[in-house]
Amino acid sequence: MEVTAKMTSELRTKTGAGMMDCKNALVAAAGDMEKAVDWLRQKGLATAQKKSARVASQGTVHAYIHAGGKIGVLLEVNCETDFAARSDRFQELVHDIAMHIAASAPQYVRRDEVSKDHLEREREVYRAQAKEQGKPDKIIDKIVDGKVEKFFADVCLLEQPFVKDPDKTIEELVKEQIGTIGENISVRRFVRFQLGEGLAKRETDLAAEVAAMVGKA
Repeated sequence: MEVTAKMTSELRTKTGAGMMDCKNALVAAAGDMEKAVDWLRQKGLATAQKKSARVASQGTVHAYIHAGGKIGVLLEVNCETDFAARSDRFQELVHDIAMHIAASAPQYVRRDEVSKDHLEREREVYRAQAKEQGKPDKIIDKIVDGKVEKFFADVCLLEQPFVKDPDKTIEELVKEQIGTIGENISVRRFVRFQLGEGLAKRETDLAAEVAAMVGKA
């Protein structure tokens, strides 16, 4: 079975192992994802997965205010020790995630936070769109499933492409730092404030302004 870049990236997200290690694991497991995970664990390479089971009760609450005071973010990120929480690398990670939230406006941290009602409303809209476009009934469910995955990538922080490096997701960014710092790291919660939110404001223009600023950071 051919090992694709997508498969390798997925395994890397699951385990935090290096790209070449993930590719080698998939080759050894003939493309079977679970067997590849076991292969990495046996060789002690699945660092992020092992550390993710450890309790992360320390960390920091970080406040980020966009220049001009138009957008603000409060973010809690946890790690295992106060020593790691005070490290420059951890603080930089937290700041980068807060900047990303300001620019990309996620609604949730992870997909399991999306309510069943919200998800079902999205499914109904996608199903109606597919029917309106004249798609065959036999493929509508597949189309809806694909759009739901795109929905998660749009609204869930961990699944969004990192604004400073769109080739990786926020989840991949965090797992990279788990491997580097050597502790479990968990994004717990965030709140994003926007000046005049709920009023007739130009949110698109503000988000674009923040994204441009992040790109220069």
